[in-house]
Amino acid sequence: MDSYFNNRVAWITGASSGIGEALAYALRDAGTRLIISGRRMDELERVKQTCSHSDAVQILQLDLADAASLGEKAAAAIACFGHIDIMVHNGGISQRSLVIETGMEVHRRMMEVDYFSYVELTRALLPHFVERKAGHFVVTSSVMGKIGTPMRSAYAAAKHALHGFFDCLRAEVAADNIKVTILTPGYIRTNISLFALTNKAYGLGKPSENIENGLPADKAAKQILKAIKRGAFEPYIGKFAGERIAIWVMRFLPGVYARIAPKLVPK
Repeated sequence: MDSYFNNRVAWITGASSGIGEALAYALRDAGTRLIISGRRMDELERVKQTCSHSDAVQILQLDLADAASLGEKAAAAIACFGHIDIMVHNGGISQRSLVIETGMEVHRRMMEVDYFSYVELTRALLPHFVERKAGHFVVTSSVMGKIGTPMRSAYAAAKHALHGFFDCLRAEVAADNIKVTILTPGYIRTNISLFALTNKAYGLGKPSENIENGLPADKAAKQILKAIKRGAFEPYIGKFAGERIAIWVMRFLPGVYARIAPKLVPK
């Protein structure tokens, strides 16, 4: 166990697979009491039973697309252990399609799930953090929240929006001892590409070469725990690879990045 995390309470959305699942195991091993959320009860039960000392894990089923329910879900999460120390915004969906062939329904769904749900849950939980003068929002963004490449317009827009919102929130709540960490993962080995929205109703439905070659989710979870512990503002999570270099090029040489971006089609 880690003395920093021991007996703290963390709420993780998107905990039934990928980064969220790996974080559940890592945080529980560190001694954190958990509330794990997602849509699929069977997968949440599997994750709970796989966690060490699963009696310290509570399941709270939710659908991030159901905005009207999120306020009640936040109250239910607080009631699980009486308080929450760390809110891990992790649930979401991805997208792979050209702007010219992407309907507005994809853009709206992406913003509803990957942006507005985070805002709604944050607004619901923020008074609890302010009252306690403590709390930590951990937000899973993406490298795509800092750059743009072909076929990722809706996804990148939602992730860029997260940075704007949570950067403002960080400035507002600093005096209340509330922390905000925006994670910017590169390629992490998960199944997210299988369900990426496209111009077709059934989605991408196939693995991504980039993601298959990414950092394993358990190693990403270890990097994330270190970032949470040090209160990092915007840590990169992943291998030292092209996506990290792309962030630097975009920041310091935006003209150069604009020339290479058309070649960065996701595989």
